[in-house]
Amino acid sequence: MRGLISFMEKYLVPVAGKIGSQRHLVAIRDGFISIMPLAIIGSLAVLLNNFPVQGYQDYMVSVFGNSWTSFGGYIYNGTFAIISLLIVFSVSYNLARSYNFEPLPAGLVSFSSFIILLLQSDGASFFISFRWLNASGLFVAIFVALISTEILVHLMQYTKTRVKKLEGMTPVLTRSFAALLPTAAVLALFSTIKIVFLVMGIENILEALYNMVQAPLAGMANTPGSAVVIVFLSHLFWFLGLHGTNILEPVIQAMYIPALQENMVALASGAAIPNIFTKPFFDSFVYMGGCGTTFSLLIAFFIFSRKKRFRNLVKLTTAQGIFNINEPVLYGLPVVMNPIFLIPFIMTPIILTITSYFATLIGLVPRTIAMVPWTTPPVISGFLVTGSVLGSLLQVVNIIIGAMIYLPFMVMAERTEVIEYESKGESASGYRTDGFYNHNP
Repeated sequence: MRGLISFMEKYLVPVAGKIGSQRHLVAIRDGFISIMPLAIIGSLAVLLNNFPVQGYQDYMVSVFGNSWTSFGGYIYNGTFAIISLLIVFSVSYNLARSYNFEPLPAGLVSFSSFIILLLQSDGASFFISFRWLNASGLFVAIFVALISTEILVHLMQYTKTRVKKLEGMTPVLTRSFAALLPTAAVLALFSTIKIVFLVMGIENILEALYNMVQAPLAGMANTPGSAVVIVFLSHLFWFLGLHGTNILEPVIQAMYIPALQENMVALASGAAIPNIFTKPFFDSFVYMGGCGTTFSLLIAFFIFSRKKRFRNLVKLTTAQGIFNINEPVLYGLPVVMNPIFLIPFIMTPIILTITSYFATLIGLVPRTIAMVPWTTPPVISGFLVTGSVLGSLLQVVNIIIGAMIYLPFMVMAERTEVIEYESKGESASGYRTDGFYNHNP
């Protein structure tokens, strides 16, 4: 086991570390994080409008009239329904900032470039299809943000030394004039791309690229195999001391946010909910207590542990664990790089992904229809993302399953610690009240 960990630490950690710090992936990740409050509010607005309890619906109609859903509908239209517009600006902003470049001009240029590709004509006028402002346009939005920002930043680095500050001109005006030609070059490029596609007979670039790239990837992402791979890699990176969630966040967001939006649209229209795997599926049913389903580990230690250090650790970290913050457990127990916890830390989330998938597939639990903050405690989050107490019940069952998986490894960890102390001629029971070992009890 230690040989395997040494091998991964030598060959896998450096590669994963480079991926996790790669400038463009970090910009995509931070871009999604920046708009997350809007996405959460928009998804909750859909849940508010379509909460699946007839008594609630009848009450809202009786109090506010048949148009009561307009309130939540407008919120959705201004948030989740334009997520591609939000992303193209947000990703560009974060990428430009990573270059220590003015982020606001970069975001505005990327926004304009995206609009150029969106423009369509019916022969009499130009218009923008609302259909492609939502998650269906995410891949193109990310592509535009990265390309336009890269070109703008590099052209600006070339021209800024050639634009001298004129007498009486403020620094803001100086920067604006310096950005004039680079901005024109970026917009000209995307206008040329638009014309090339029109010559090829393709007016809607986003639809063409969606059918070619995003739709196949979305179909592949919504399979048990791909979900298990995502969960496995995320937890493998975490075990090696890397932030696995951040490393894979660009992939997870790009694949599973559109799946959630499809579910919300289906719910609003009264159609069958199509997707099982969404972003809130993993957050609510797999990452309870944080990555590794460490809330189950805390439960196992709380009920069965006989060692003061572990019990004190549980007392100190339970409050954070309830809100899905588990770094104190991962590094304080520790779980990271601890061979004893390698198997349960990786296998528990995989098993819960599979059990949650089948529970949803056969209809025991509704499919996810809303997004909640990742710090929402278990049981509460399960109800909110599904609109049903069955979502909460699945979380309880998963926590119990996770605790049962962790239990034998927890016992092994305690016995191993006792053996290590005894081999040094020390008392395994000599713990201070703060949970740390006291060499002179």
